[in-house]
Amino acid sequence: MAVRGGSTAVVAIVVMLFLVLPRDMVDAESYFVGDRIYGWDFNISNWPKAKAFTFKPGDELVFTYEPGKYDVVPVNDIEYDNCGHALDSKVYRSGNDKINLVDGSNYFISDFPNQCESGMKLRVFAK
Repeated sequence: MAVRGGSTAVVAIVVMLFLVLPRDMVDAESYFVGDRIYGWDFNISNWPKAKAFTFKPGDELVFTYEPGKYDVVPVNDIEYDNCGHALDSKVYRSGNDKINLVDGSNYFISDFPNQCESGMKLRVFAK
């Protein structure tokens, strides 16, 4: 009998989590930035090609790249336009960074010298 009660409790918890989690998080998808060969690099300016994806808040962007050669910094629109960021900005450096999109425009740059200015930046809209 103890096993049956434990199973019921687990089912109840799973149902509660489903009801509590925001709908966009339940339906979230992951997208590799760039492609699986080059990933996050200077060829990023045409990604996603022809708006092939419809992004939603909660979707996850996966930035793959060679650590020490590139990095990823989520920024605001002004920082994006100026290729800079605040000193307290989160800088991702692992080479396999996963960042969830927020509602509206999401901006990303590379912080390495001259990379953003050379086009290594990305704007993605999630709705």
